Amino acid sequence: MTKRAPTDEERNALRFLERAVAGVISNAIVIGDGTATYGIGGGRTSRVDAAGDAVGKAGARAKGACAASDAFFPFPDGLLLLADAGVTACVEPGGSVKDAEVIAAADSRGMALVFSGRRHFRH
Repeated sequence: MTKRAPTDEERNALRFLERAVAGVISNAIVIGDGTATYGIGGGRTSRVDAAGDAVGKAGARAKGACAASDAFFPFPDGLLLLADAGVTACVEPGGSVKDAEVIAAADSRGMALVFSGRRHFRH
């Protein structure tokens, strides 16, 4: 969706993380690479809070990592939090009325953003 496509390594990580995020309760964000999760945030009423939890748990490993979200970002703030922590690519289902704003935010940080079309949001 963004100007920058994910690298092959990022694409592999996004596939793995999309499977991992499917098992986390609603408003889930998972940060990691193609073989491990570094930080998981879920079960929050706010996607921004879930992103903050995942970033906090990932710590320095967030820099250069990838992320997955179980549902769309309704606003750019959660995605920007990930980007500011050093996450370079993210997968999410898309489908928000503000998708264009979220894509623009990812582009502004040089982040690759992929829409999967698959929503895993669980309550």
